[in-house]
Amino acid sequence: MSKKMQVWFGLLIVFSMILSACAPAATPAAEATEVAAVVTEAPVVEVGPDAQALFTALIADLPADKGYGSVKASALSEEMVDKAPFILDVRETAEVEEGGFIEGSINIPVREVLANLDKLPGLDEPIVVTCASGHRGGMTMAALKMLGYTNVRNLNGGLNAWKKAELPVVTGSMPAAPTAISTAIIEDQALYDMLNGFLSTLPEGFYAVKSDKLAEELAGSTLPTIIDVRSQAEWNKDGYIEGSINVPFSDLFTNLDQIPADKDARIVVLCASGHRGGITMMALRLMGYTNVINLNGGLNGWKAASMPVVGYVDWAAVWSEYLTNMPEGYYTIKAPDLNIALTENAPFLLDVREAAEIEKDGYIAGAVNIPVREVLANLDKLPAQDQPIVIYCASGARGALTMASLQFLGYTDVKNLAGGLAGWKKAELAVETGAPAAPVAGTAPEVDATRLANLTTFFTDMPEGFYTVKSADLNVELTSTPAPFIFDVRTADEFGTGYIEGAINITINDVPANLASLPADKAAPIVALCQSGHRGALVMMYLRMTGYTNVRNLAGGMNAWVAAELPVVK
Repeated sequence: MSKKMQVWFGLLIVFSMILSACAPAATPAAEATEVAAVVTEAPVVEVGPDAQALFTALIADLPADKGYGSVKASALSEEMVDKAPFILDVRETAEVEEGGFIEGSINIPVREVLANLDKLPGLDEPIVVTCASGHRGGMTMAALKMLGYTNVRNLNGGLNAWKKAELPVVTGSMPAAPTAISTAIIEDQALYDMLNGFLSTLPEGFYAVKSDKLAEELAGSTLPTIIDVRSQAEWNKDGYIEGSINVPFSDLFTNLDQIPADKDARIVVLCASGHRGGITMMALRLMGYTNVINLNGGLNGWKAASMPVVGYVDWAAVWSEYLTNMPEGYYTIKAPDLNIALTENAPFLLDVREAAEIEKDGYIAGAVNIPVREVLANLDKLPAQDQPIVIYCASGARGALTMASLQFLGYTDVKNLAGGLAGWKKAELAVETGAPAAPVAGTAPEVDATRLANLTTFFTDMPEGFYTVKSADLNVELTSTPAPFIFDVRTADEFGTGYIEGAINITINDVPANLASLPADKAAPIVALCQSGHRGALVMMYLRMTGYTNVRNLAGGMNAWVAAELPVVK
């Protein structure tokens, strides 16, 4: 290179260095842009537990035939005889002091339970949670099950149900202080924090509303949405609060479209006793619904507070008033008196026997035949509700059932032929052969639809024999174990003329006030009896319609027992 070129090359290098020194420094933003152009990373987002998925899995694990994770007071009492489960009372200290507690239970208030898991037994050990009504117990049970406790249940109805079952309660002291008996196992800290955050911050009232307060709310201008999580069968059988929506507990998360889309909307949840309602309320709140409460005591509590229920008849109250106030004669008419009435101002005569019985034994002239199971479906074949009606069957039992049912539906002048056709024949009164005239259709009266539906169900479900037992068969059963409970509902004077050994005598008018004299187990065998079958049939129907499942009436009553020459105590 020439000397001249070397000079120019040197000047170029110097000039480049000067330009480089004068250039501005790179900014942080520019550097970040350059890095971003090379590597892109998604921001880290904290995702909490999926409450909907958790409760969907929980509810699927609480089948109806297992009480949805609850246990009845009577069943728990039986369990405690052999090996008592760990009983966790989650009420407040003041409640325990005032109302007593189940012997052997440990008290940890609901807000403190998850902070004291070391005071509970192992994950697979049996635990029964109890509160006052089942509301807090349901929430606690749900939380423990989601945390891995595999054998935890809630006392259905809480301590209120335990007391109602007349089971023992310790008063005047407090349960033993809980002590550490295990090591708390928390496998999912986020889940634990969510559940503990919910339970530990429960407000006064624990997100429950009492029946009277809900009634006030329903009388206002802005109504809450009422979600009833009982099964369809419970809804049909026990009625519902007007305006409520039925979303069964087991189907809850596949029917969220029936719940308000506005998560701040006022929602009231209810079940039968509070157990399922408490779990549902908890689930919805953890899903973001901010104004959900559970009806304290459920529909049972609502009914106990005498609040209106659509599609429900309190048959215990209806029957109690009916039997307590039955007049002398018990709405029967004797055969000679009916014979006279038929020649003067004849009543409508309704024969409720089966067609085969009429063909075999004949009928009273002028009678209309509608078999007992079909009567309520043929009210249009009967006269007006204020017209005289006399019903008869073979011995008086079916006639009594039909008579009472018509009276419950508003018929004001209905009687039953004492002793039925057998009593008519015994009085040597005339009987026709062949078939009675077919009933003529008219206009059915307007009656209470729920009463009609309930009574129709009773009649259509009646088996062959119509819930009666013959004297000879009962005599054999009395030698078996367990022997039937004999419930004689005649007067004291009638009872004094002779009775079946072992029978308990309570006059029919006094039966509703003395149910404590019956077996506590409503499935226990019971036989009601009177003199001819009329009163026994009424008591049988009363008990069956109020939950007793194994009650029969002695066919023909004490008259039939004596006629069969079976032993009588005098």
